[in-house]
Amino acid sequence: MEAAPQIDVILADDHALVRDGIRSLLEGFSEIRVLAEAADGEEALEQVEKHQPDILIVDIRMPKLNGIQTVARLSKQFTKTKALVLSMHDSEEYVIQSVEAGAYGYLLKDTNRLEFLKAIKTIHKGEKYFSGDISTILVNKFLEQSTAKPAVAPPPAATPTQKESAIKLTKRQREILQLAVEGMSNKEIADHLGKSVRTVEAHRFTMMKKMGVKNLLELSKKARAFGLID
Repeated sequence: MEAAPQIDVILADDHALVRDGIRSLLEGFSEIRVLAEAADGEEALEQVEKHQPDILIVDIRMPKLNGIQTVARLSKQFTKTKALVLSMHDSEEYVIQSVEAGAYGYLLKDTNRLEFLKAIKTIHKGEKYFSGDISTILVNKFLEQSTAKPAVAPPPAATPTQKESAIKLTKRQREILQLAVEGMSNKEIADHLGKSVRTVEAHRFTMMKKMGVKNLLELSKKARAFGLID
């Protein structure tokens, strides 16, 4: 029987105990080799550059660069390495943002060891893998977008003048908007700007009301359409 291919991985999570647990689990599989660990997004990318692993297993909430930002940079800078997001968060925003950033998979931290192995093997082959609950979120979002498509041709794109008059944001709101769509939480934005979380939340609420959106995904799409973010 032909031996299973060796799969090299790097773990990125800001909690040492979590990394220890994941490493212990993965080292129980003969075909997986853990090359290194990282406690934040920047260190994760440094380790990827150094070791060139097949897969980076990355948490969503990390310092310096969060998981989504890390995946986005990984997708652009290190195309050999594929990202598997392993998170305790099953929110639609995190899942959609991870996929848009280039993640090949998204698993919740309560997944069992056999599904974890299946996900790693599937991604190693160049295919996508999402656990059942996460797949449901993606399917629902796809169906929602499909049913929302107009049957007639869309109206002409707004000119810069029309865009500017349609939605007006303050300099601070634009700054918060940019950081939010890059994947920062309200607390991370507050720390970055030296403001309170309540202030950031108030700005986000005002922006969403101005733009007529209900969640970060809609906010991001509309902001890009109107040229409000990079």
